[in-house]
Amino acid sequence: MRVLVAGAGIIGLTTAVGLRAAGHAVQLVAPELSAVLAGPAPDPSRLRVAGATHAAAGMLAPVAETQHGQDALGPLLRRAWAGWPALIELLTAAGAGSTGHRTEGSWIVAADAADRDAWAHLLARTGPDDGRLTPLTARALRSASPALAPGLAGGWDAPDDHQVDPRALAATLLRALLRPACDVLPAPSARLTAGQVTEAVQEEEHVRVRIRPAGDGGVQGDAPGESVPTADAGRRPEAVGEAEATADVAVLAAGLGHGQIAGDPAATPLPLRPVHGDVLRLRVPADQLLPGEDHLFDRTVRGLVHGRQVYLVPRTDGTLVVGATAREDRLAGTRAGGVLDLLQDACTLVPALRDCELHQVHTAARPGTPDDRPCLGALPHAPRIVVSTGYHRHGILLAPWAAEAGCALAEHAGGVLPQIDPALAATLAAADPARFDGTAAHAPTTCQSDARSAHA
Repeated sequence: MRVLVAGAGIIGLTTAVGLRAAGHAVQLVAPELSAVLAGPAPDPSRLRVAGATHAAAGMLAPVAETQHGQDALGPLLRRAWAGWPALIELLTAAGAGSTGHRTEGSWIVAADAADRDAWAHLLARTGPDDGRLTPLTARALRSASPALAPGLAGGWDAPDDHQVDPRALAATLLRALLRPACDVLPAPSARLTAGQVTEAVQEEEHVRVRIRPAGDGGVQGDAPGESVPTADAGRRPEAVGEAEATADVAVLAAGLGHGQIAGDPAATPLPLRPVHGDVLRLRVPADQLLPGEDHLFDRTVRGLVHGRQVYLVPRTDGTLVVGATAREDRLAGTRAGGVLDLLQDACTLVPALRDCELHQVHTAARPGTPDDRPCLGALPHAPRIVVSTGYHRHGILLAPWAAEAGCALAEHAGGVLPQIDPALAATLAAADPARFDGTAAHAPTTCQSDARSAHA
């Protein structure tokens, strides 16, 4: 089966790898691939990830990642979390490179008694499939991780929380798509196209896709398509230099760009909205470390500071990811108050961070939905077109589930899979894009300056 995947974020890349592992011929289309294809041969190291993938911290923690009112999201997060070992194993067996996968666990900490109560209320919903959690006193926390501030109100040991490095992961996934066929990746190497999907239309037993070339490099490996009539509803005129591709099934993982795709997707509009997040990277000076240390601490720290969530994620390169705000205002750049809040809250938990170098500041927009659940499913009127977007702050954690479900939906649409596994189908019910029918045209327009509060 031939499958076209639009989008080279973590969701698109993981879905493409899952499809190739299942034996399907994959074409990946994304503007970010222009640098990869600029040389005589595709080079995954030139992939310039952008947006949410570039800024993401990569925490794999299904319980602490949820908020109040997101109970329907829990089963998706747990299934995805359980799928990460198999994805890591596949990429390792393919010799695709490092994902930055770390298994040290995390500390969940509270700055004061109110924060401790808020964490306790949130964590009380955990079950046997959510990983181990052990309550700790402030003294026990400090004994285990001396960099933590004295006077914290206690916390929890979460040894089953893991992390990946999304930037390294993206390059490794792309490398897996380009590797020669092997036992774990039996299909031919994926075909890469540097461009943006502008239209997708199902025509009987295939999908026709229109692609706008990225930059000046053109669309790699595609011939220009014929002009598309403009009188039909949902169609758009052909731009100069656009190209056409066909596939048995198309998976659209274009993030916030989904709304710009004409054709059949326009008949089922989704109420996506940009949720901006500010993320910092600090660099720890060598003179702050004791002999034999390579970081201030070796575990992720997830904290509540006066009701605001903050996380600190150590990287193997000596940097530290600090995040993240969540705001729905009209400021596309970095909000000064968000940076101030992140630094103050991070230093409340780990005072030594005051002496670190502010290395990078990133602001990215994540695709959100009104109920904070993703949209993953076949279009009702065009089942050979699968939509996969709206992952909000959970795109990295949900990637294995998105790949598993996206592959199953594509195989079902292409007639390869008669029936989707009932347990997987149950999680897909919560992500059905058609759940917004009748409300998609009324996406929320009110803005809030910051949504990091976690108190009930």
